[in-house]
Amino acid sequence: MASTSVTTRKITIRGAGIAGLWTALLLAQRGHGVTLLERSEKPFTDACSFYAGAMLAPYCEEEVAEELIRELGLRSIELWRETYPELQIHGSLVVAQPRDRRELDRFARMTGGHERIDAARIAELEPDLADRFATGLYFAGEGHVHPHQAMDYLLEAARKAGTDVRIGEEELPKASDVVIDCRGLAARDELTELRGVRGERLVIRSDEIQLNRPVRLLHPRFPLYVVPWGYGFYLVGATQIESEEEGAVSVRSALELLSTAYALHPAFGEAEIISFGAATRPAFPDNRPRIVVRDGHVYINGLFRHGFLLAPALAELAADFIETGAAHSEVFS
Repeated sequence: MASTSVTTRKITIRGAGIAGLWTALLLAQRGHGVTLLERSEKPFTDACSFYAGAMLAPYCEEEVAEELIRELGLRSIELWRETYPELQIHGSLVVAQPRDRRELDRFARMTGGHERIDAARIAELEPDLADRFATGLYFAGEGHVHPHQAMDYLLEAARKAGTDVRIGEEELPKASDVVIDCRGLAARDELTELRGVRGERLVIRSDEIQLNRPVRLLHPRFPLYVVPWGYGFYLVGATQIESEEEGAVSVRSALELLSTAYALHPAFGEAEIISFGAATRPAFPDNRPRIVVRDGHVYINGLFRHGFLLAPALAELAADFIETGAAHSEVFS
């Protein structure tokens, strides 16, 4: 909350994706006058966050990410705990078929925060996966959220905290002390290093299988994650394509997602397909997030595939910078 020693500011935030929502909420809670602008006529229509897996998995992400991502991710989980009552902390389960045991061993070497578990423990955690996998990795401290529900909650919470939310508007107010840009790829005219990384996902519904936590199935070519949304709904994702092409999911990606989900459990073969979706996520060449300060603007960008994992911590860093000038040496540019 706002401190009596902090000068409150008039702050405009551009973009109501996951980064913009968290930044608006934290700054409004600290007593600043916040205006949140979103160009789409309906909230989240243009936000790649809407298509996210929304896994809060700082240890699993060590497979491909640096220590910085784990550090920020762990702080973000604390902020999610303090803010969002529907946060699910049931851990993450990582498994592999017997022929892909080396993939599991490699994943174990590259990540921390896990325990190696046997078939009995897998069956205890996920009864519907009993007898399907001999060994796995359990990351007990990780969690997930439903992306759509979480974004709706954050938008309403920001409003209740005093944020002036303007949907379908792009024009900046004349009297802003600070402008924070959270527009992702739409900010590429100013952040020329940004590139797009396409992600594709599938939403299905099945009454024949129940999972209690995100499950990752490792494979040398087609790794997969399945995230339970409740009421029989699951998000299935995996694809990470170096492409900025917009449009529907490709046939190849659809086949890969469907076949790998079937390999996790045959019950997914009878599931109802609810939707396919694709979005292009903003990333810098090193896939690290950055807060860039330039000409009175603060840019929060390059969250890559870690939007829900990093947004709370980056919003907090931006708020601290605005209030005190403190700048995390590995994040600020």
